[in-house]
This record gives sequence, structure tokens and C-alpha cells, in this order.
Amino acid sequence: MSKYLLDKFLYTVDRDPDLVERYRNEPRATVTWWEKEMAGTLLGSISAEATTWLRLTAEEHEALATHDYVSLFTLGAHPFLTLTLFIALFERDHAEPLGFQREYAARLAHFSQPYPDFAT
Repeated sequence: MSKYLLDKFLYTVDRDPDLVERYRNEPRATVTWWEKEMAGTLLGSISAEATTWLRLTAEEHEALATHDYVSLFTLGAHPFLTLTLFIALFERDHAEPLGFQREYAARLAHFSQPYPDFAT
């Protein structure tokens, strides 16, 4: 598992409004494209280099592809990166102020400290 790569996905997608929309509408295709086309480039790899740290695990890929932020939290994705991206994705779907943030907190409420390790 590469928590760094997982966090890099969350970080880079969140900072590009076009990628946020692409990820919202086509999550599986966006994750597959990002991993194939962007991961090595963003991490300074050359195209001839192939290593497992430039690939998401099947579990990481599936959690990203299904917008499963609870699983991402469990896998050790940084909670602030996860929250900010998912606010960009889903806050608009909630009528009340802080609607998504409340949903996020409720869905993660079953966790107790110590939280999963999100150090990279």
C-alpha cells in the first residue's frame, strides 16, 4: 500500500476544478487514468521505470473509484485531504449549511482514537 500515492491522488485532484468534476462524474475512469498517466509524472518517475509504489492497491483503487471515504480513512488516507476533496465533490448536494461535513462526521463516528495511521 502506498499512502503517499493515495494522498497524492486526493491532493492533485482537489486542486484542479476540471479533475474534481471528472472524478465526480466518472470516478473509476478518473482513478484508472490518473494512476496510469499522472502518478509517475507527478512523483518524478521516468516512463521506463515501473515499480509497485507507483500503483494503488486494489483496495485503494476500489475505495477511490467508489468515492468510499470511510474506506479511505481506514486505509490511512490523510483525513484533511479526503475531507477537502469530498467537500468539493458533494457539498453542493446538501441543502443545509455544512451538510456534507456533518454526513462525513456521522459516517466516521464509529472510529475511536487512536485513529488509523495516516503518516506518509
